[in-house]
Amino acid sequence: MAPKIATADHVERAELLDFLRPRHHGLLSTTRGDGRPQLSPVSCGVDTEGRILVATYPERAKTRNARRNESVSLCVLSDDWDGAWVQVDGRAEILDMPQAEDDFVEYYRSISGEHPDWEEYREAMHRQNKSLIRITIDSWGPIATGGFPPGHTA
Repeated sequence: MAPKIATADHVERAELLDFLRPRHHGLLSTTRGDGRPQLSPVSCGVDTEGRILVATYPERAKTRNARRNESVSLCVLSDDWDGAWVQVDGRAEILDMPQAEDDFVEYYRSISGEHPDWEEYREAMHRQNKSLIRITIDSWGPIATGGFPPGHTA
């Protein structure tokens, strides 16, 4: 059996967004007050303008960190562990309720499609006092897979 060879495909923004849209699991990296990274597993979606959306609460560390330092990174993973992944770097903007209400609709749609009762969903976002992290993508690495380096023999 031939060894699985790692890949690293450099892509343009349109290909990146096509890769991101069906993938909703990621690790968000923000910066703590002492400068160390803070990682959070998140669900994420892509809005119609190509920004990444992450639901959160105002009290969460990732939210506080992103308010203080807008520079964030997100590693977006495929559902299967051996699947492709990509790191994106960007600028975070925090949207709190009620400002975030329409953006939450877009967040939901980007992950799950249409909600059976949008009024109920909007009320829940208000009641839970949710916040949304909206990331404008500045740069990204290759879409990568793990495996042996090219030319390696097992």
